[in-house]
Amino acid sequence: MSRFTLRIVIILAAISITGITATQIYWVRKAFNLKENQFNHDVVSSLTNVANKIIEISKTPSAANNPVKQLSTNYFVVLVNGPIDSNLLEFLLLTEFEKRHITANFEYGIYDCAEKCMAGGNAISPQKISNRTQIRELPTWNNDGYYFGVMFSGVEANLIGQMGIWGFSSIVLLVVIFFFVYTLLVILRQRRLSEIQKDFINNLTHEFKTPISTIAISTQVLKDPDIIQFPERLLNYASIIENENQRLKQQVERVLQMARIEKEELGLRRESADFHELIHEAVKNKSFQATNSKIQLNLEASNAVVSVDKLHIVNVLFNLIDNAIKYNSKNPEIQISTHTKNGMLLIEIQDNGIGIHRDHQKKIFNRFYRVPTGNLHDVKGFGLGLSYVKRIVEAHQGKISVTSDPDHGSRFTILLPLVS
Repeated sequence: MSRFTLRIVIILAAISITGITATQIYWVRKAFNLKENQFNHDVVSSLTNVANKIIEISKTPSAANNPVKQLSTNYFVVLVNGPIDSNLLEFLLLTEFEKRHITANFEYGIYDCAEKCMAGGNAISPQKISNRTQIRELPTWNNDGYYFGVMFSGVEANLIGQMGIWGFSSIVLLVVIFFFVYTLLVILRQRRLSEIQKDFINNLTHEFKTPISTIAISTQVLKDPDIIQFPERLLNYASIIENENQRLKQQVERVLQMARIEKEELGLRRESADFHELIHEAVKNKSFQATNSKIQLNLEASNAVVSVDKLHIVNVLFNLIDNAIKYNSKNPEIQISTHTKNGMLLIEIQDNGIGIHRDHQKKIFNRFYRVPTGNLHDVKGFGLGLSYVKRIVEAHQGKISVTSDPDHGSRFTILLPLVS
């Protein structure tokens, strides 16, 4: 799938999910409003019946207008033309609410005309009628007549609890969205792995092409029967084949070594070592380059004993120094310094190379990742070096980080625990 096609698919899928989500929210909200209107209608009808029965029992004149007033979303007051018995009111409320399946918790209070306040009320839970408690004083209404007030609590939660199918469909939609996002991430990850694989194959082909071509040319020369008359040329081409063969062997071994590291646990052979000596051992491997390439390498290392696998740690230092040399457009200047800090050994390797852009700094430790250089292949490698470095450092319970600016070099910082 091409990048453009993938982008179109993602956009269309995102638009579809957004549309479905917006539609779901609209209908859920509409269903909730219908439930709320139905609830208010049922409450008004119930309270109207309660008012009529109280008026009928007390034999007082009925109200000229609708006796029920809704003062807020959950507070209702009911006008009656006479005193109200608390026990009778509670019985009538429970009876009428039960008829219309009103299960929300509510509080009621009776207006005391003498004291001009709400009194004689209870907090009622229709599903658990026992354990009634005296309620707080309900808000009074600007009316001097006889009335009682009913306030519902948890109305929204009660209504949402009755929207079973809508809640189920919303959960299903959330699950669909989750799997869509997860699938999208998997697709992008697989695409990224595919690109990494493609880059690796390209790098592998390029790395192997040169030595194979050199060996092929050398063997053609050695096939010439007259070559035996020139022992110096014969030895020269034989050395070229040997060197190129060794180069191929090292490249293959590096790939296989990284594959083994990723597949299984590292069998580190730890032993106490002076880190200063390990640095010198890693630097010796680059001494021939220092002679030929005018490399300036400064070392400020303090003696510190660490418990490490010498071979792997020397390889870590070798890789970092090698990168400092390869990724440099001028005469390399490398500064290596160490010092102890809070029971840890801090190693800094700084260079004056081409640097690394901030966008790539977190990715350079990923396996096979190489900073994009277009079609240029002026620096050899498979993108395995820094991945190996990070894996080895972390296997020693250490940490590695990088700070860099383009054209201003890079500084790699390693923290390793000291021998206590």
